[in-house]
Amino acid sequence: MQLSIPKGFFMGAAMSGPQTEGAYKKDHRLESFWDTWSDLSISDFYNKVGSYVGNNFYEKYEEDIKLFKSLHLDSFRTSIQWTRLMDQNQKLNPEGAAFYHKVCACAKDNGIELFMNLYHFDMPAYLYARGGWENREVVEAYATYARTAFREFGKEIRYWFTFNEPIVEPDQEYRSGNWYPFIKDERRGLQVQYHIALAHSLAVREFHKAKEEGYLLDDAQIGLINAFAPPYTKENPTPEDLEALRMTDGIHNRWWLDLCTSGTLPKDVFDTLKEYHAAPEVRPGDEEILKCGRVDWLGFNYYQPTRVQAPKEKLDESGYPRFADPYIWPERRMNVYRGWEIYPKGIYDFGMKMKREYPEMKFFISENGMGVEHEDRFRNEDGEIQDDYRIEFVRDHLEWVFKAIEEGAQCVGYHYWGVIDNWSWSNAFKNRYGFIEVDLMNNYERRLKKSARWIKDLIEQRDNGED
Repeated sequence: MQLSIPKGFFMGAAMSGPQTEGAYKKDHRLESFWDTWSDLSISDFYNKVGSYVGNNFYEKYEEDIKLFKSLHLDSFRTSIQWTRLMDQNQKLNPEGAAFYHKVCACAKDNGIELFMNLYHFDMPAYLYARGGWENREVVEAYATYARTAFREFGKEIRYWFTFNEPIVEPDQEYRSGNWYPFIKDERRGLQVQYHIALAHSLAVREFHKAKEEGYLLDDAQIGLINAFAPPYTKENPTPEDLEALRMTDGIHNRWWLDLCTSGTLPKDVFDTLKEYHAAPEVRPGDEEILKCGRVDWLGFNYYQPTRVQAPKEKLDESGYPRFADPYIWPERRMNVYRGWEIYPKGIYDFGMKMKREYPEMKFFISENGMGVEHEDRFRNEDGEIQDDYRIEFVRDHLEWVFKAIEEGAQCVGYHYWGVIDNWSWSNAFKNRYGFIEVDLMNNYERRLKKSARWIKDLIEQRDNGED
């Protein structure tokens, strides 16, 4: 099938500050949650590569943005690091601000639209030590940070986002216990998730205040980015399987979709949580804060579907509810390197869900990519990585995106993750995602992979008006 990018559809890059910048102690940047974990137990990270490295975007931002331009990408998303922009007294760090001003200027000079996210799992360590998202004071501190960012960069950035994947920290730190401090407590995880919803809403309120006061561009927009992975269950589900589906969708997807479209959280989910004595603490005035959470549009990160079935046990070891167990679809196709199912149709199914349930809300694909281990195996005699598997992955997903658009989904763009190989949390550089290779043994040198030439040609067809 010949891909044809729809008119007005943007194509760009996705990345984040903590995974690319490096320079972790430069210009008075504070210690982050990830630096703390790296210091405590570097062996938890693949090849003992902790949070300090990124891919040196801090020094190479000009080169990287020019690379984006050379590939005909029209936009890219990254994040401000809370640890770099603010000091420990919650005041602006001028040296950190200067770096982001340079990034904004470079993007503008190269004709590339910059999308800026405010939080990508990189809690300042001093705030994490105070309880992190479990502490309401940290919620207020985030609002202060957001207010500072809007006023500092409001005339340079058009598109803002409050959070990337706000479901991940509750899941990884508090439910599955995969991330430091390895907690398995459903109720604490739900409280963290609730506080992040409040933080998002406060940030959106600060955005509108800044806009009213003239700090922002007239056409500035605010959004939220989440991994809205559509959930699936068995072909012939039991009522218990359908209940697992409802609660999985409710906690992981509708929680954020309802907040961003109506300024509320799903009542049926809260009712069920109350039955299990697992509902988060709600304080007077919270309802008014949540009403501020409505946004202009959404980012949808998609790598794999969520497949669930009824849990074997209704309660976990702490006595809190288990709403679902994983379900292995017999026909699944896997990215064996990352351990994730490849199911391009899921991106279409989400588009149809948005059309049916949230028809007024525009969205874009804010992350989609394929991580592969030991890509050196696919290097040709000229030194170029022949990543045909990545080309196939992106093509298959774009086909379903464009089909969703044809059938009425309001999907307006696509950002590939991570266009340049980057550090990926405890997996470090184990799996490479980029169209652009990073040579860690040679001063972070950038080299184009075969997929980079493919995406460039695809976008050139759009730019040249070819079908």
